Amino acid sequence: MLEVRGLRAGYGAVEVLRGLDMAVAGGEIVAVLGANGVGKTTLNKVLSGVLPAREGEIRFDGARLDGATPAAIVEAGLIHVPEGRRIFPTMNVRENLELGSYRRGRSRRAANLERVFETFPRLRERARQFAGTLSGGEQQMLAIGRGMMAEPRLLILDEPSLGLSPLLVEEMFALIQRLNAEGLPILLVEQNVVQSLEIATRGFILENGTFAMSGPAATLRDDPELRRIYLGL
Repeated sequence: MLEVRGLRAGYGAVEVLRGLDMAVAGGEIVAVLGANGVGKTTLNKVLSGVLPAREGEIRFDGARLDGATPAAIVEAGLIHVPEGRRIFPTMNVRENLELGSYRRGRSRRAANLERVFETFPRLRERARQFAGTLSGGEQQMLAIGRGMMAEPRLLILDEPSLGLSPLLVEEMFALIQRLNAEGLPILLVEQNVVQSLEIATRGFILENGTFAMSGPAATLRDDPELRRIYLGL
């Protein structure tokens, strides 16, 4: 569904992404993994149209998306749940969710809202509560739920486990698996190498703007170099 070829991007004179090639097929969870500052957020910004690509191609379901506006990318069904949740704290839970269907899925807003509430019962309980008063885990549920309101054809999750307790991290990865099992392809961008590779189909290890390693998740999990660099084993 998503194909990236020769992607280069950066800020001013600084080049951050240096010729990335990757793809996400229908039904997959593909993990892009790496430490802070290696280019993960820059990649997401380019895929979402917030930051222009300097070189390369981005194709979504065969159509070129490099150069498209963020609104057009959302309308195509490529939905990005950003790092840090980016909810609207002074709006209630329901209002935050409804904003997710502003560009896509508006005609089925009621049905999609019910689906989100079925997926996240705690959000139903807190539908009239200000989003800023939710716990960190509930805010992450809200951010993902808002993405679901746009009827994603592919969902980009940027650091969904960031700042969560170990128990909530387990719940979050179980949720990602469940969404994928329901037919939603997911691009999972994370620092959590171990748990991401447990649920992913394939993985890409990003270092200094290039993919240092890539392959089936099971192969990467057992790679001694990966275990040495990222797991300290």
